[in-house]
Amino acid sequence: MTSLNSTRRQFLTQSGLAATAMCLGSVSLAAEKKKRPFEISLAQWTINRELKSGKIDNLDFAKVAHDHGIFAIEYVNQFFMDKANDKAYLGEMKKRAADLGVKSLIIMCDREGDIGDPDTTKRQKTVDNHRKWIDAAKFLGCHSIRVNAASGGTWDEQVKLAADGLAKLTAFGAEQGLNVIVENHGGLSSNADWLAEVIQAVNHERCGTLPDFGNFRIKDDESYDSYRGISKLMPWAKGVSVKDIVWDDQGNQSPLDYDRMLKIVLDAGFHGYCGIEFGGFENLAASRKSLEDSRQRLS
Repeated sequence: MTSLNSTRRQFLTQSGLAATAMCLGSVSLAAEKKKRPFEISLAQWTINRELKSGKIDNLDFAKVAHDHGIFAIEYVNQFFMDKANDKAYLGEMKKRAADLGVKSLIIMCDREGDIGDPDTTKRQKTVDNHRKWIDAAKFLGCHSIRVNAASGGTWDEQVKLAADGLAKLTAFGAEQGLNVIVENHGGLSSNADWLAEVIQAVNHERCGTLPDFGNFRIKDDESYDSYRGISKLMPWAKGVSVKDIVWDDQGNQSPLDYDRMLKIVLDAGFHGYCGIEFGGFENLAASRKSLEDSRQRLS
């Protein structure tokens, strides 16, 4: 009996120590994650060549991220354009991500019309076209859809038109508990002053920005300084797109200064996901390392 009790006590002690070690390990990992100034995600456009060629299937996007040590993803609707209402297909996307412990963050939406189209009917059609993507994003567990603020006319006219379309779409998104966020993505939207004016005109907590480090080229001979542009757009940021090139005010391009740019992001109080959107599949590991190294230096 004494021997049995002794063995039992030893087992309980060892089990208790193992449980404590596991608990401390979990606490340590949680603490490490909490100390990170930002998290890293993968934007699907990074592997657009492989997706377009068929080398990688859209359904394997979460696995690509997972296999590169990235556990959050941002979809691009172009790669499942006809599946927005296909619950079986979306369900498979959701399952594969969940099985790998990969979080779905955003659907980036293109080819659905101009949200600030001068034609009232076309503008409303664009708003309606995006509704299915809000539904799809909600189903997948995303927090936002990203849209483009294309329009036409003078500066002030485009502010008014884009804000009108965005306000209507944002109202629908808010009903679903989702954000509608705008990327600086060509034309006047790549002028941070203009885009900030649009977001202020919408004036809704669910309407924000997705600042992109490399998308400040307004037209062939005109650009907006990337560092100044990111600083301007960060107050409404629901995410950040990381590219390894930047622009100055004279249309010149140069390599990204990671630490300088990410300090701007952090100084704005942002500690969410910074999405890799450059490099391609073959350079994904290097792209992640560049971002991780800067994160370590800024920690």
